[in-house]
Amino acid sequence: MKKTILSVALLLVLGVSSFANNNEGVNQKASNSFSKEFNNAKDVKWDNGREFSKVTFTINGQVMFAYYTSNGEKLAMSRNIVSSQLPINLLNDLKKDYNDFWITDLFEMATGNETSYYVTIENADTRIVLKSSDASSWEVYKKERKELE
Repeated sequence: MKKTILSVALLLVLGVSSFANNNEGVNQKASNSFSKEFNNAKDVKWDNGREFSKVTFTINGQVMFAYYTSNGEKLAMSRNIVSSQLPINLLNDLKKDYNDFWITDLFEMATGNETSYYVTIENADTRIVLKSSDASSWEVYKKERKELE
């Protein structure tokens, strides 16, 4: 279970997509679970992967993502956010410790009762992905040097 959740997080953070968009092959158990929980969702689009299915949808004007196993179990939910939606201490830490970086990706992910935040920040030669599991501090999730073009 933890491996699958880490896979979901890694896909979100790295922006890698191994999904084939195929609405006809939507897993019925996942679809039923989704429909029960989000019966007022709009613009629903399913992407089927090997280990799980991803559904993109809009609810209350917010684009959301949910991930389901083939058994219909919801693994995680995520949404893109803006920096002002971060807990204030996380936002302050970003401004204080990474003031020479800019934010290129920021999302919130909920798994069970736990909410985590992931932010990708960049400067001219470095890309860093930070993660906060406790909403009070950041840890480096991934760091890479950009290649010169």
